[in-house]
Amino acid sequence: MPELVFFSGTMDCGKSTLALQIEHNRSSRGLVGMIFTRDDRAGQGKLSSRLGLVTDAVEVEDGRDLYAYLVEHLSQGGRADYVIADEAQFLAEEQIDQLARVVDDLGIDVYAFGITTDFRSKLFPGSQRLVELADRVEVLQVEALCWCGARATHNARTVGGVMVVEGAQVVVGDVDRSATVGYEVLCRRHHRRRMTAATARAAALSPDVLPVTQA
Repeated sequence: MPELVFFSGTMDCGKSTLALQIEHNRSSRGLVGMIFTRDDRAGQGKLSSRLGLVTDAVEVEDGRDLYAYLVEHLSQGGRADYVIADEAQFLAEEQIDQLARVVDDLGIDVYAFGITTDFRSKLFPGSQRLVELADRVEVLQVEALCWCGARATHNARTVGGVMVVEGAQVVVGDVDRSATVGYEVLCRRHHRRRMTAATARAAALSPDVLPVTQA
């Protein structure tokens, strides 16, 4: 039976790499897929991983009906044996409903990939809807690590290496902390303490100042 499968995890856990691997495995067996993405780091209409792999994809814009897009593609003689939706956390709730309809009405497997929570530890609407609708939710087993070495469970947004907890939910960036806006994965303890790798290094380099008393 066709399924809607949600592969979730933090940043740096290999979601896009797995999406590209699924695409490779199926296309090498003669299957044809439809790849959707949104706000990929490589630019519009691209699905990329941090390992340097990249392939073309359909950029999902606001208001695009993914079910109608597939139906039109098929009615014009196109083929789609499976669907991959990367950066699914950025999709609108109704677009997730449309992906579920692709599975139920068209009989096509849909593999969605995305992070579950934003930099404030709040659910992305797209991810929440996937958890509600997916036939299966798979938490990726490649564990991202916090700077302290513990398992990373939270995504943090940084500005100049300093963690911020306010702002728009979606700001495209990357894990390059030299950028103005960057992202970093942290364990829960250091996310709560707002302690990034940069602030931890700064604290470690700061000499302890002892009180001096006159004899």
